[in-house]
Amino acid sequence: MAKITEAKFWTNLLKKLLNIVAKDAGVRTRPPTHHQHVVPHEEGWAVKGEGNERYTGIFDRQSQAIKRAKEIARNYGSDVIIHRSDGTIRDRISYDKED
Repeated sequence: MAKITEAKFWTNLLKKLLNIVAKDAGVRTRPPTHHQHVVPHEEGWAVKGEGNERYTGIFDRQSQAIKRAKEIARNYGSDVIIHRSDGTIRDRISYDKED
């Protein structure tokens, strides 16, 4: 950690404070991800991109939703987060971006 007398200390402190203010104002402070969530839906199961308001797809069975989420996540090198019917997370599958 930088000493209080160093410019780096003050720069880091200012960054942290600005980050807190931005989050409180509802501003996204991290780059968007392409993580895909498999979530319960009134018509079965749905795939929803992280941070998105709309569903990518709605499926009868969770296995169908997982298959579609995996296809999308592989393309982006992101994660599939699988939820239980109560909304809690049951599994996470990570994919690396292939060049």
